[in-house]
Amino acid sequence: MPSWGSDAELAHRLESVRERIAVAAKSAGREPSELTLIAVTKFHDADIVRALHDLGVRDFGENRHPESRTKAEVAHGLEDARLHFIGQLQRNKARQVGRYADVIESIDRADLVDALAKLEDRTIDVTIQLSIDGDTARGGIPLAEAPALAERILDTDSLRLRGVMTVAPIEMEPSRAFALARETSERIRTLAPEADWCSMGMSHDFDSAISQGATHLRIGEAITGKRPTSQ
Repeated sequence: MPSWGSDAELAHRLESVRERIAVAAKSAGREPSELTLIAVTKFHDADIVRALHDLGVRDFGENRHPESRTKAEVAHGLEDARLHFIGQLQRNKARQVGRYADVIESIDRADLVDALAKLEDRTIDVTIQLSIDGDTARGGIPLAEAPALAERILDTDSLRLRGVMTVAPIEMEPSRAFALARETSERIRTLAPEADWCSMGMSHDFDSAISQGATHLRIGEAITGKRPTSQ
């Protein structure tokens, strides 16, 4: 039996999440089609990518290299599948990740931009990871500094700025955190009108994220079930 259970169990959890998304979207006066579901599959065997793809999922999230590279290899053999790197990124691994990730969501400092600027023959979609409370030890850039980082990305040919990403701090009410992220996104869009992604909301708080304008939801255990022990 796979770590995520049977195919029927996986399909049931995914359908339950899709129903919750539809309800939250309706409550916010939005359409479910406005939202992109990113299935976070970390620690599960790469076959889960194939299983979820069969169920209609096209975007997958991973936060560790080289596990993310393995999942990217699987995803790139499937129609329309994309791999989002969503974890904290070290400068010395940035170019390695940049060679296979379709999206890097965790750009939070200039040295990552500089490292990725050296990539050749490809352009990567990126989002700026925001630190809502300013605690950069957990990843993310303080909100006030995000526009300057956006300008640096816009000046880098190998990167395409798509928007922002954030995780709501534990000690803050999620809807407040997501509202702050949306406000920062709006400031960045004055520089790059096309950078309209708001990647925010996980298994426990995506309803709040939808109410505050999320466009991308990063959902793991609500779909995959309990994660196996990290390897």
